[in-house]
Amino acid sequence: MPLEGTPYLRSMFLLDCLGLCQNENLFNKMPGERLSIRDNAAVGRFHGVSASNGQAIPERHTESKMKKEESGCRRWLRRACPCCFQRQNSSYDVRNDVDGVAVGDGENEGPTTPLTPTGDTELDELTLAVRSVDLLSQKSDRNKKEHHTDQYNSDQLIIRRGQTFQIELNLSRPFNPNTDKLHLEMKTGPLPQVSKRTHIIIPLVDELQDESWEAKIVEQNVNRVKLSVNSPVTAVIGKYKLTVATQCLKTGETTTHDHDKDIYMLFNPWCEDDTVYMEGEKELTEYVLNDTGRIYYGTEKQIGARTWNFGQFDEGILEACIFVLDNSEVPPSGRGDPVSVVRVISAMINSPDDRGVLEGNWSGNYVGGTSPTAWSGSVEILRQYHKDGGTPVKYGQCWVFSGVTTTVLRCLGIPTRSVTNFQSAHDTDVSLTTDVYFDENMEPIHDLNSDSVWNFHVWNDCWMARSDLPPGMGGWQAVDSTPQETSHGTFRCGPASLAAIRSGQVYLKHDTPFVFAEVNSDKIYWQRNLDGTFSQIHSEKKAVGHCISTKAVGSDERVDITNLYKYPEDSEEERIAVETACRYGSKPDVYSSPIAEDVRVEVRMEGEGPRMGIDAELKIVVKNISSQPRRTTLHSQVAVMYYTGVLKDTVKKDTLNVELNPQEEKIIEWVLPYAQYQNQLVDQAALMLTLSGRVSETQQVLANQTSFRLRTPDLNIEPVGEAYVGKEMSAKITFTNPLPCTLRNVVIRVEGLGLRDLHPIRVGDVSKHANVTVTEHFIPTVAGKRKLVASLDCRQLTQVHGVADIDVHESQ
Repeated sequence: MPLEGTPYLRSMFLLDCLGLCQNENLFNKMPGERLSIRDNAAVGRFHGVSASNGQAIPERHTESKMKKEESGCRRWLRRACPCCFQRQNSSYDVRNDVDGVAVGDGENEGPTTPLTPTGDTELDELTLAVRSVDLLSQKSDRNKKEHHTDQYNSDQLIIRRGQTFQIELNLSRPFNPNTDKLHLEMKTGPLPQVSKRTHIIIPLVDELQDESWEAKIVEQNVNRVKLSVNSPVTAVIGKYKLTVATQCLKTGETTTHDHDKDIYMLFNPWCEDDTVYMEGEKELTEYVLNDTGRIYYGTEKQIGARTWNFGQFDEGILEACIFVLDNSEVPPSGRGDPVSVVRVISAMINSPDDRGVLEGNWSGNYVGGTSPTAWSGSVEILRQYHKDGGTPVKYGQCWVFSGVTTTVLRCLGIPTRSVTNFQSAHDTDVSLTTDVYFDENMEPIHDLNSDSVWNFHVWNDCWMARSDLPPGMGGWQAVDSTPQETSHGTFRCGPASLAAIRSGQVYLKHDTPFVFAEVNSDKIYWQRNLDGTFSQIHSEKKAVGHCISTKAVGSDERVDITNLYKYPEDSEEERIAVETACRYGSKPDVYSSPIAEDVRVEVRMEGEGPRMGIDAELKIVVKNISSQPRRTTLHSQVAVMYYTGVLKDTVKKDTLNVELNPQEEKIIEWVLPYAQYQNQLVDQAALMLTLSGRVSETQQVLANQTSFRLRTPDLNIEPVGEAYVGKEMSAKITFTNPLPCTLRNVVIRVEGLGLRDLHPIRVGDVSKHANVTVTEHFIPTVAGKRKLVASLDCRQLTQVHGVADIDVHESQ
């Protein structure tokens, strides 16, 4: 290789030329100063760049002289070797690359804006830098109003996932989409990682799509740009830092701007696709936005109530709630799932094993702290815990633990309420019974009598879908932060599905057996025999789980929700639930096992299943495979269900008496009239049929759950004629209203890649059972096999769509 071609000599040549072309005063040094190659390069190119001792080189040139020099050799050198004159990412970190060899250390030493002017007017004009960012986080701004966060006493941006928010950028010059690039980055946690969804790269796109992080320019005024930013419903909640990155394609120069204010991301119970979605503004107002409530105590015959200040919007409380999460040592990557977050909060509100928020004390001696009865709200507790860096606050009992849990979960966006259970059992041996032991002389055996029944106990219900459980188990979930028993080694409890508790399905997570025992365990009395064994001598079936209470929606009245936790006492369904649950406990033989299990029950569906708009018909098949007659009573109920598995409302209940001869199979026609479900359905038109019963002769328990969907009609799309690129063609879209009522404000949306962009066709009202035909015209732009897709948008009827394959030929 020729000597003059080496990177080092080329660098020295260019630097020497530059030094000769500049006024020599520019290179004057203070006594004792020493300039390296990097220093010379920096000083020769930028005004006021620091030398190696950190002192700025004084500028000794007039503006006119600098302009003159710019038009001389410097301009020639910039044309001769542009790489030596590229502006860098930092005003104080200068790097020269010559033939790919770096001159200087090139480390990224800090934020890149504002950039120091180079004196090169043309280059400065090309630079795109962010001067400032406005998060539009005032209470009156659109962000907080649309995200229902305007009650938070904070000037930080607080948003809910699965919903767009807006920010404004003040740039150094107008943004040009043809020559500029821009993207956002959001980071949460101590070690943000893209793979963990804690380091988010948000690209700039033309149109926002659901279920992804994206940004779109919605307004531009000279140097100011307003962005609309979208987040997915699975986004990790917590505190984020925002960075804006820009790049000028002409120069290849990139800059970044780190915003100094935090962005808080919360769960979004207003978003239908979020797992904490709750229908009904009154319910959302009560269980998310209400910052005061009522907590009940006393006995079932003397129920007392006290007002509790949840204060989830008070100053500093959101920061304290995030601090509680951070203090749990659970990685931020797990904070996208409300089940995980609730389990973390259940553990962190108490202190025994993780230095959580509250230290429990039931001794009556509260020296060194505050008596549990003296607290009237959560605010001071959370502020003190945050201020003291995670030192547990003294002291709490169950209603205090519950009140603080309500505050934290509502603050994070999970619908939550405090719940009081009177005559609440504490099962210590997972027997799912409350056991009382006596010796041979009927004296209590204190060492064995560890189970207890509290006059009252306060915990929480929180609302969410449960994709980790079978369908129908979503909705209200019990969570208890009072430290009673450990769950997987930690003092916590829940979330346990109330639907699972009610039906005795205690094998479903989390901690369902413990909550079941609290509300529906039988009290069993045992006597010790002479040989040391124990015999059951008595049982009380109504000893626990009375008057389960919570505050009513929209008022201070008490509402009894016992029916959500268990069936009516002494009902067949309640007894089945108790005996089913106990079979999974530590004493499965407390109740006699069935003599035989020879009756089967199933639900059959003909063809593709029931259709929307008519009576839904299913077949219940009950078969006796024994050689003896069998009798049973089947209880059936059908409920409307969200696609997430959350049950909305029960629409029909029945009781069926079935008598079977030996080896007989009976088919029972089950009908749900259209009139009973027409006003109850939600988006996916799904229902769940639950059957339960007991065989009289054998005590066999029968149970079956079947979910089904009411089928909706398709949109029929029929292409008209041959399809050619650039030539207009059409397609006929036909639809028949299956309902015996008028559909209002029907819109058909049509789109197809390479055929046409999304195009709404406003059909208007469609009479009952009427046929509709619309013709859509479009011009294909891409040859090949394409698909034209159409969907119907109507409040009364959803999940109606259609597709047609279109073979597009090259233009003739």
